[in-house]
Amino acid sequence: MRPSTERPGGGRQVTIVEVGPRDGLQNEKRLVSTGQKLKLIAMLADCGFARIEATAFVSPKWVPQMADHDAVMRGAARRPGLVLSALVPNEQGARAAIAAGAQELAVFTSASETFSRRNTNCTIEEGLARFVPVIALAAEHGLPVRGYVSCAVDCPYEGPMQPGAAAKVVARLRDLGCAEIAVADTIGKATPDRVHAMVLAVLEEAEAERLAGHFHDTGGLALANVDAAWDLGLRVFDSSVGGLGGCPYAPGAAGNLRSGALVGHFASKGIETGIDQALLASLEDTLEATVFSEQ
Repeated sequence: MRPSTERPGGGRQVTIVEVGPRDGLQNEKRLVSTGQKLKLIAMLADCGFARIEATAFVSPKWVPQMADHDAVMRGAARRPGLVLSALVPNEQGARAAIAAGAQELAVFTSASETFSRRNTNCTIEEGLARFVPVIALAAEHGLPVRGYVSCAVDCPYEGPMQPGAAAKVVARLRDLGCAEIAVADTIGKATPDRVHAMVLAVLEEAEAERLAGHFHDTGGLALANVDAAWDLGLRVFDSSVGGLGGCPYAPGAAGNLRSGALVGHFASKGIETGIDQALLASLEDTLEATVFSEQ
């Protein structure tokens, strides 16, 4: 699952993880049907995305949009080369996700103690303890686990974060056995220089091949922040079709980086994404009609 930095002959490539069906839709006020979600996942796979975060096995009480997680994961079409992942908060969620056919699990914590308490009702340490049985269970089933570090640059409650805060949590996730760790600019206030400083600190704890970048475009600097991370060796980045969504527990966070913008950005630099740019543009142009309107 880990992408190469260079192709034979010198051509560069990047892996784009599509998080729209989960991170994008979870913040939608209108309820999206299971059928619509399955249609969206299939269309994204048609565009060439090899990694799609399909749903979250979280409590419907807190994220009503993800209440149909079991049906979505079981119903999502499987195809060669496609990995469907699910966000899970604990062992119970992990067991349900694996039973439904998840091919990768994702866990989430924060570099901010305040955000962790408000988002998951536990401290960072308590949250990390919950991941131990999740990662052990995933290992039993031969599944990789991705760890998210939210508020890696800024927190809506604590303000700017010191680079070492993210690095400390990355080190813990590394030691727990996460195959990949995504550092997230959860509220979209990061700047390239601060991303550079954060990633440099994180690289002291984990090699670039083990890291991913998750940048929101709230402040219009997501692509510049991607470049800052790319320059330091990161080769996996998240995006959301049509720019859908953002964290529902982070004020001002709306504005995930649009997949079409990220694909186009890399294409302009001659960096291979494996995504059909024209097909993705068509999907984004007609997202409302094709996905959010019942046929």
